[in-house]
Amino acid sequence: MTQTLSKTPMPTRERSRAGGRSARRAARSTRDVTMLPGLKRGIPICEVMDQEQVERIDAASMDILENVGVQFRDPIALEDWKRAGAKVVGEMVYLDRGLVRDLIRTIPADFTYHARNPANNLRLGGPHSVFVPMTGAPFLRDLDDVRRNPLLEDLATFHKLSHMLPALHSSAHHIVEPYDHPISQRHLRITYSSMKYSDKMFMGMTTSPKNAEDVMDMCAILFGEEFIDSHPVTTGNCNGNSPLVWDETMLGAMRAFCRRNQPVLCSPFVLGGANTPASVPATVAQLNAEALSALAYTQVIRRGCPAIYGHYLSTVSMKSGAPMAGTPEISLMNFMIGQMARYYDVPWRTSNTLGGAKSFDAQAGYESATTLSAVMHSGANYIWHSAGWNEAGMHCSIAKFVVDAEQCAMAYRMAQGPQWGDFDEAVRAVPDVGPGGHYLGHPHTQENFQTAFFMPELFDNNSIEQWVAEGSVEITERALGYAKTLLSEYQEPKLDEAKNEELLDYIARREREIPASHELNQEY
Repeated sequence: MTQTLSKTPMPTRERSRAGGRSARRAARSTRDVTMLPGLKRGIPICEVMDQEQVERIDAASMDILENVGVQFRDPIALEDWKRAGAKVVGEMVYLDRGLVRDLIRTIPADFTYHARNPANNLRLGGPHSVFVPMTGAPFLRDLDDVRRNPLLEDLATFHKLSHMLPALHSSAHHIVEPYDHPISQRHLRITYSSMKYSDKMFMGMTTSPKNAEDVMDMCAILFGEEFIDSHPVTTGNCNGNSPLVWDETMLGAMRAFCRRNQPVLCSPFVLGGANTPASVPATVAQLNAEALSALAYTQVIRRGCPAIYGHYLSTVSMKSGAPMAGTPEISLMNFMIGQMARYYDVPWRTSNTLGGAKSFDAQAGYESATTLSAVMHSGANYIWHSAGWNEAGMHCSIAKFVVDAEQCAMAYRMAQGPQWGDFDEAVRAVPDVGPGGHYLGHPHTQENFQTAFFMPELFDNNSIEQWVAEGSVEITERALGYAKTLLSEYQEPKLDEAKNEELLDYIARREREIPASHELNQEY
């Protein structure tokens, strides 16, 4: 039986909203690239452990810290731990659980990031979350979907897209590695690109202690030395070497950030089954011990400085040894780690939309969607690698970058929970329409159709006939066309001229001082 729409004229009601229909039509013709506010979650968090199991993980982690110990391969950190009262034997640090708890209790449960544009400031912690693009890719798939080495102009392309995609809250830092600059000097140009092409918050390079100091100096130029001493403006990432090792490079970079009150992600690098036990709960217990040891050290460096419980999560294929994405164990570990971070009352980071596929295919979509769904229900705060990640992080795809960002916008809408603002008005439409009618022409529908239900720009929901008539365009081609349109509409948020000159002078001086080298570093 075919159902036909009623042709009964729809009752109308006067609307007093400013601008009326012509204003709405004009608004539809202009792309809105305004950044979404930081996400405040309005849905329940998935907690897969009961209180006894949380405490069991905590007890196992504390036992690791007290009896197995953590290796700190850094003489400064070892002296710091001795002064803090830890047991130090050679490079091994044994942390009493009372000392660990005393230190981590001074980490702020939430704080506010300050962007170059104050309208883009963001609260982090508790129910407050942000989406951050991927970083560290040594290759890209470009606007022609060609896999190749990136250049500095490619990095600028990603920073411009980050600026224009509303669900992305940060321009990150080296989304792709600019191969046309020496690795020893690259951090300067990467940081400047992050600052120049977007006025959102950004990340700071931690590829060496001195590189981290350079980033801090550039932040001081942009924001002022006194300002950054009391306001978080960037984020560093410090990777642990699982199992149970922190090295001199990461610890030195951590000191550079923490001494100037800038948050770092304390991120054990987990390859489940390779550098952790082949068990989900035991992997979380080891990871938790590693994260706690670094979080505690941030407070040895500077009491009260912000810090973020971090990790990079992957499981390893026992067939090939390759890291995998989108597996059920990764989702379970995200749920568990979220519970542990909340147990200690600290903000936490996870990785999002990860894919191991070699192109933007169905595998990439499934892997990314699985991870995104788990992340949104885990209660993560700093949601890194939210756009572009594919091939286990070896390349950043422009097509996947823009689609991932739209997926984040959809997840943002879902995670806000149901919106009740117009409930009474919407319910009043029911008697207006009555049995057998339709709502398409009703004033409430006309007023709210653009915002009531998310309408993806990059997914095709037309009939097969219309899709074929329009050229049978697949998602990759559609996404690349969209990216080109965004870039053609990009307007640079200009830096203050004096600060821009000071930043360029600083970069020029440091490039004269730093010998060129060509050793590649990656951050996760």
